Amino acid sequence: MKYDSKIVSCFLAHQDQLFPEPVADTEEEAVYFLEDVDAVVAHSAKDVKKYFEEEGVDLEGENPLDQAEVFDVGDGRYLIVEA
Repeated sequence: MKYDSKIVSCFLAHQDQLFPEPVADTEEEAVYFLEDVDAVVAHSAKDVKKYFEEEGVDLEGENPLDQAEVFDVGDGRYLIVEA
């Protein structure tokens, strides 16, 4: 999957919401990491919910957008990083 600069920048800026220490310091490292963990780009909040349902994750009534592995790119898309 290709990760555009907006997605990579979002991940670099907010990776601390999921990890206690940075896993990437540069865009190149971030792309490598995202590819390595098969991060998913969802094109809407509805797609995020569908992703969790398809993965069999029961959020017990919690909002999927509030999960630590969901990054709001800011343009209607979301990056989902399963670490």
